[in-house]
Amino acid sequence: MSKNEDRGFWSSAQKHLIRYGGSFEPAIIERAAGSFVYDADDRPILDFTSGQMSALLGHSHPRIVSTVTRQVGQVAHLFSGMLSRPVVELAERLAALAPGLDRVLLLSTGAESNEAAIRMAKLVTGKHEIVAFSKSWHGMTGVAASATYSASRKGYGPAAVGSLAIPAPNSFRPRFRNADGSLDWRTELDDAFDLVDSQSTGSLAAFVAEPILSSGGILGLPQGYLAALKQKCRERGMLLILDEAQTGIGRTGHMFAFQRDGVTPDILTLSKTIGAGLPLSAVMTTAEIEEDAHAKGFLFYTTHVSDPLPAAVGLAVLDVVEEEKLVERAQRLGAQLFEGLSRLKQRYECVGDVRGLGLLLGVEIVKDRKDRVPDHQLGAAIAAEAFRRGLSMNIVKLPGMGGVFRIAPPLTISEADLDLGLRIISESIEASLAASGSAPGIAAE
Repeated sequence: MSKNEDRGFWSSAQKHLIRYGGSFEPAIIERAAGSFVYDADDRPILDFTSGQMSALLGHSHPRIVSTVTRQVGQVAHLFSGMLSRPVVELAERLAALAPGLDRVLLLSTGAESNEAAIRMAKLVTGKHEIVAFSKSWHGMTGVAASATYSASRKGYGPAAVGSLAIPAPNSFRPRFRNADGSLDWRTELDDAFDLVDSQSTGSLAAFVAEPILSSGGILGLPQGYLAALKQKCRERGMLLILDEAQTGIGRTGHMFAFQRDGVTPDILTLSKTIGAGLPLSAVMTTAEIEEDAHAKGFLFYTTHVSDPLPAAVGLAVLDVVEEEKLVERAQRLGAQLFEGLSRLKQRYECVGDVRGLGLLLGVEIVKDRKDRVPDHQLGAAIAAEAFRRGLSMNIVKLPGMGGVFRIAPPLTISEADLDLGLRIISESIEASLAASGSAPGIAAE
């Protein structure tokens, strides 16, 4: 019998854990190393989502292990009014990587960093309305949850006053089309802000956006969109907040995703990737905005603000990313992965779209590619089959969209393990189609 079937473990889990979304994988994870996690049978499971999209350097990276060990022995946590060298050094390093965003606040989670950014934007502008994309995910707390539209809005009472949304651009399912059928995002953006203006009470404070909407199904902002969005904000006296929880620190083949467009936000939030799996987040902004916020009494005093242990880990992450040239590696391996996934699209009719940037890619599963009919059932079957074969992939299920696999392996993954993942995906699609009685072939486009 598999050790994963430990009845005592699962009975205790069922009896004592509060379930927080979805279902648990049918395995007991005992350890993790590199690009793999290992279950109770010591079976390797290739991690194609870097844990919760966070283990940028893979699991148990020796540099992170040694940093944590050393820093815990020195100082891990302090009174929030005290400063340590790792905190100041990390702030300095981050500021050097994002010229113009010279002031840094170090916190714990992505939701927390977005709370702080939105709070700062409201204080500085003296306004309260926050606009976000319709398929966004910015966190599960307070105003971050109010700016989250991809899931979980029903049943929790009123959102924060002044929460507005515009459609997320979707090149696979365009709302507005150019003559050639491609997404006319300029017309869509103009239309969206016409709606914002008609709903606003005249108190627009900020727009908060992900450069690639991850939980929204890996929807990337088209080239030029970010500059146009910033201009819309400028015209209305709004600040632009970019949430780079998943796109920051090299994952897209740029240190920060906004660098592809040459558009620097007013406020940048980082999390997930900067901590390489440990709870670390950051808010970055201009000296002008920080000075204004401070003069107006900006308050974000939390238990773990400016803690030295996660700051030391953040420094180690930046060191490894630089020394191992992981930004460039994300470009190269991302191209390899995109090419491999595109071959699956050519082979299987159910693969409707492959999209993304660097090592943050999405694969959308559909019933019919021509009509782009979602196939949630097949997507779930493929995910389950892949897990049985030793591959962990996260699938997003949203109304109006097929199951979208979010593929974001560690930047340290080997080419051989990338190929292994592609092979398992192909085998899982094949097996799932066979089980459903569907033909695996594809009609010519």
